[in-house]
Formats: sequence, structure tokens, C-alpha cells
Amino acid sequence: MSTATATEPGARRSRLALASLGLGAFVIGTAELVIVGVLGLIADDLDVSLSTAGLLVTAYALGISIGGPLITAATIRMPRRVLLWSALGVFVLGNLVAVFAGAFGLLIVARALCGALHGLFLGAASAVATGLVAPEHRGQAVGLVFGGISVSTVLGVPLGTLLGQGLGWQATFAGVVVLGVLALAAILAFVPSVHGSGSGGLAAQARHAFHPRVLAMLAAGVLLMGSQFVAFTYLAPFLEDVTGISGGAVSAFLLVFGVFSAIGTIAGGRFADINASMTLFVGNLVLVVALLGLYTFGGNALLVGLALAGWGIVGFGVTPSLQLRVISLAGEGGDLAATLGASAANVGVASGAAVGGWALDAYGVADVPLVALIAAVIALPAVWATRFLKLPEAPAPAPVADPATPAPAPVADPAAGAPLTTRG
Repeated sequence: MSTATATEPGARRSRLALASLGLGAFVIGTAELVIVGVLGLIADDLDVSLSTAGLLVTAYALGISIGGPLITAATIRMPRRVLLWSALGVFVLGNLVAVFAGAFGLLIVARALCGALHGLFLGAASAVATGLVAPEHRGQAVGLVFGGISVSTVLGVPLGTLLGQGLGWQATFAGVVVLGVLALAAILAFVPSVHGSGSGGLAAQARHAFHPRVLAMLAAGVLLMGSQFVAFTYLAPFLEDVTGISGGAVSAFLLVFGVFSAIGTIAGGRFADINASMTLFVGNLVLVVALLGLYTFGGNALLVGLALAGWGIVGFGVTPSLQLRVISLAGEGGDLAATLGASAANVGVASGAAVGGWALDAYGVADVPLVALIAAVIALPAVWATRFLKLPEAPAPAPVADPATPAPAPVADPAAGAPLTTRG
């Protein structure tokens, strides 16, 4: 990936900075998603039902969606680099609390706290990443950050699941603590101070970040991510009870999902730079097909694996496009909007997990993918409509001395896939 640096040492430092941000995202992605693999262990150990244990997913997602923007608003003038290492440091402490949580209520609180810091970190990391590269490579930069989350499904979630099954679910969170310390050291060493994607104080940023065009994009993100987590939250029980996979082999299927998620996220960043809106819609279509396959052929391990591969490619592959569209549509409110993108996705996660828990209790685990499929179909028209959202106009430049000077040529907007005319 090319960067906007002029010299090779500068380019190398930018790559190290992006890799450090990706490592931080890997840690928080592991902490967020590994809960799926140890949900049954927690339910048994803390003597709660499986659907009640699913509230740990909901609490984390609500922490991101509500706590993330609130903390971002309170720290809007804090340097992004300081914000990054502070958020990750407290995140590590939150997971340390989870290690020693002997009561379900305390674990819920720890998950909600970590979720809020997750949202803060991802928003700041997205803003910093886009500031490290040229404008035409912003999608790839965001893709590398979110690639850390998708790689966590390849390595972090399966290994964390195995660790939990072998040593107890507390060991899973202890592993997150160790990885978090390593990521914190990398960020302190390699991430420079850069300007964010927005400008002004909280009031100025909020005016742009909460514009109707941004809210419409966020609503589509809620639907798209929510439909996935209806099924993903209870994927392990589905594989065990419907597909007939033993506990240890569940990790292998999660690995399949994770490998294709990593591929999809990296590729998704490149497609986001080409046409983010169309990438979102095509991803939604593939998701519908994958969930249909999961529900229809749930008893066939091979076909379930293929469905998970297709789902994995688009599940995280749409994330760079969603984040890039939100930041682009917000214009000068980009710093705050970067957190709102993660918030919207996790409102979807929380609502999806809640709907999945309802479907589990009402219909059984075999029908949970059907409910997810219906939600994904509902998302299609909303995602399609977002392609017509227009970017904000750039601030008016200073008057040109010679009015006869011809206007510059239109500039392509990679986030929307449409030409954007600049004014001279």
C-alpha cells in the first residue's frame, strides 16, 4: 500500500504506525468476539442461561455505541495519539477485571466499560489512519485497521476459544490482557501525532457528524451489522446442535470464518477506495445468500463451511466502506463521526444479539439463521438507498484574483463512486 510520505523512512514509519493500529484493533476485536466461543462456559460457571449469557455481547456492543461517542465528545480536543494509548491502557485494565470477575453482574460491567473504550479506540484509530495516507488510499488505511479485527477472528477467537476450553474462560481474558500490553507498547513506539479528519470543537463537529445524510448512513449500518449478529452470537451452539460439530471442532469452523473475514477486510479496503456504496450493497447481497445457505443446509458440515466462508468475506469486508462513507459524509465532523460509525455497527450488534436471543428462546437454535436472513433482506433497500447520499461541499476558498481562470476538472469521489466538482 502506498502512503503520502515523501521519503522511504517516512513511508516505513507510516507502515509501522498502521501495523500498530491494526494490532490494537486485533486486541479489541479478540476481546469483543471471543465471547462467542466461551459463552457456554461462562453460562455454566456463573449459573445463568445461555440467552442470559448472551447479554455479555449486548453489554459490550452498547458500551461501544453509547459510551464511545460520549467519551469521544469529552476528549474531542485531546491529541489523537494520547487518546489511542489511554483508551487501550484502560481497556487492558477492564479485561483484567473480567479475569477476576466471580459474579455475572461484575462481568457485565467490565464488558460495558471495555466496549466504550473499544469505540473510542476504533474512532481515533480510523481518524489517525486516514491522516497517515494520501486521500486516494484512505479506504485501504481503514481496511488495515479493521483488518486487525478480522484477523482476530482468524487467530484470536479460535485460540481464545481453545484456551478457554482448556483452562477456563478466565484464561481467555488473561490472554487479551497480555496482547493488549504488547499493542500498547507498539502504539507508544510507532504512532506519530497526526491531525484528525475533522476540525473545530465539539459543537462544530457535532453539527456535521449528526447531519441527516450521516444519520441515514449510520441507520443502514445498524441494519447490515445487526442482521449478522442475530446468527453470529449463537453460531457456536448452532454448529454443535444443528451441524453436529463437537466442541473442539467448533474452533476449526470459526477459523474458516476468520480466514475469509481477513481476506474480505483487506480486499474491502481496496474496493472502498473504488466505490464504497456499491461495495456495501454487493456485500449485503452476498450476506443474504450465505445466511440462506446456513439455514437451508445447516446439517451438512461441508456446505455450512462454504456458507461461513462467503459470510466471512463480506461480514467484515463491508466495514471499511461503511466507515469511509460515514467519515466522508461528515466532512469537518470526521473525528466524531469516526466513532459514530463504530457505534452504529454495534447498535446493530446489540440489537442483533438481543433478537438472536429471542429467536433462540422462541424457536430454537436451528431457526436463528432464518431470523438473521429476514433481517438481512430488510437491510437491502436501505443499503441501496445510501448510494444517493451526497458529500458535503468543501469550505469556500478565498476569492480568485483572475475570474477568467478556468475551473478545475471534477474530482472522483471514491467513497460514493460519483464525480464531485470542486469550485475555484
